[in-house]
Amino acid sequence: MRPFTQHEGLMVSLDRANVDTDLIIPKQFLKSIRRTGFGPNLFDEIRYLDPYSAAEPEKERRPDPEFPLNQDRFKGASVLLARENFGCGSSREHAVWALDQFGIRSVIAPSFADIFKNNSFKSGLLPIEMPASVVDAWFETIAQGTNVTVAIDLKEERLTDSEGGEFSFAIDPFRRHCLLNDLDDIGITLQSSDRISEFEAQHQAKFPWLFREASL
Repeated sequence: MRPFTQHEGLMVSLDRANVDTDLIIPKQFLKSIRRTGFGPNLFDEIRYLDPYSAAEPEKERRPDPEFPLNQDRFKGASVLLARENFGCGSSREHAVWALDQFGIRSVIAPSFADIFKNNSFKSGLLPIEMPASVVDAWFETIAQGTNVTVAIDLKEERLTDSEGGEFSFAIDPFRRHCLLNDLDDIGITLQSSDRISEFEAQHQAKFPWLFREASL
């Protein structure tokens, strides 16, 4: 997990509601036991004109020129603008990993599916909920051909855009603390490592027979 404090990046818009996790990273790419390598197949079914073939995984495919992430004007974009209920569907963490590994650091939408939102916080991806009216205005600006860059300050919970707009947003204080300090669930547990070691020592002293090697 990477910490999230401040980020400035180009916004890319995906103008559809109820984007589910199977669309974000299709099920056929979930066979890996690793947490890496999902970025190339982000939105695979709608990024390409020809379908993926497991029989020819290295076959060169034709990107859909109409899909935003394939357009030159959005090259290097790191903030995804989406519609309501983004990340619905199954609970796969791979959806968040695919976005992060593609280079997306934050997703902005009017609302998110709860599990996707929680998975995002645990993986260093910042989901920001903004009013639909603000999201609509950004979509309209981008549709008119103007690129929008945003600067996100998580500590101050403030966002500014290249059009001169300034907006506040709210993140759960605990999730905000974890993102700012690069803490996933394991990192949170390790913050209490001294107390854990103390308990283990006391437990072993009190019940020494539990720690003896069994004789066969």
